[in-house]
Amino acid sequence: MRILTAGESHGPVLTAIIEGFPAGITINIKKINEALRLRQQGYGRGKRMKIETDKVFILSGIRDNVTIGSPITIQIKNKDYENWNNIMNITGNDKLSQEKRKIKKPRPGHADLVGGQKRRFSDLRNVLERSSARETAISVAVGALCEQLLNELNIYVYSYVSQIGKIKSNIKYDKLSYDKINDSEVRMLSKQKSEEAYRLIDEAKRLGTTVGGKFTVEVHNLPAGLGDYIQWDKKIDSLLSSAILSINAVKSIEFGDCDKLSSEFGSEVMDEIIIKNNKITRSSNYLGGIEGGMTNGMPIIISGVMKPIPTQYHPLKTIDIETKEVKLALVERSDTCAVPACSVVAHYTVAKVIANVILNQFDYSSFGRLKEQWNNYRKEMENY
Repeated sequence: MRILTAGESHGPVLTAIIEGFPAGITINIKKINEALRLRQQGYGRGKRMKIETDKVFILSGIRDNVTIGSPITIQIKNKDYENWNNIMNITGNDKLSQEKRKIKKPRPGHADLVGGQKRRFSDLRNVLERSSARETAISVAVGALCEQLLNELNIYVYSYVSQIGKIKSNIKYDKLSYDKINDSEVRMLSKQKSEEAYRLIDEAKRLGTTVGGKFTVEVHNLPAGLGDYIQWDKKIDSLLSSAILSINAVKSIEFGDCDKLSSEFGSEVMDEIIIKNNKITRSSNYLGGIEGGMTNGMPIIISGVMKPIPTQYHPLKTIDIETKEVKLALVERSDTCAVPACSVVAHYTVAKVIANVILNQFDYSSFGRLKEQWNNYRKEMENY
């Protein structure tokens, strides 16, 4: 499966083309739009989320709600483009407006300066527009499409926030608590920790600063053997790491219980192999469901750290790229905390990777054939 996205933050549309998606899968567009809605939610989100009401438009590859094997084209319209038409117009018919909104004071921690240096831009808006996390909207739409493929194979992805600032929620996933995840505006499984996180975000907003945190994604009901140990670019943890670290502001990733893996003896954290209900399994899951670059049949558990968003309403020091004078950085409309949204983006990023690994391992030209192969493979792994 090949995926290409295009579009600027304040441009007319965001677009994705997906090639290599199986024919014969019934697609629920409402579920894609629900994923887009979840990405826009979260305590600490900025005013842009009140402007956009993201909905996906399918332009090709689906007929009568069923995929037909040809490239799928999807789009999301940027409603805010109406307010930026003079500045982001492709033909550049309003030079005065463009000059007034020219960006010369890069934000520390953002792509602004380095992107300008790389491409010799005198207006850093050319960097900001594509490096913006607005791109994650179309990425989530693609992931929501992929999740429907996974669900057809009885694979399920879950995501939640495990930390905001210094507020840590130690509750692990269980179905009962996860069913109430959307009751928390910060997507924490603990009601008490959610309340503490609200207060911390309020404090950050009052100070004109931002706050980061940590999210967790879990993938359940995978068989053993997805991915491979023979090359670096076939290892499933390598593929997942690359994809999650490509999400805006994500700075680290870990699999399993890395606190224990880094501090305990090997005899205490290697997941012993046992037989349960006549099937091979593990007695624990400290390694997060991956051994040697392959799934081992246990749930994949991934955690990632999102840094605080670079835009500060009490801006930090920077320079003017034209005069080289010391200035205060650009203040662009932004969020105080986007960790809950990042957990949603990570959720659908993981769905894309898992779907792609499966499609690379089995014949995907017809979903019926894929499902037959998948079910036979699962039985073979269980009965090894």
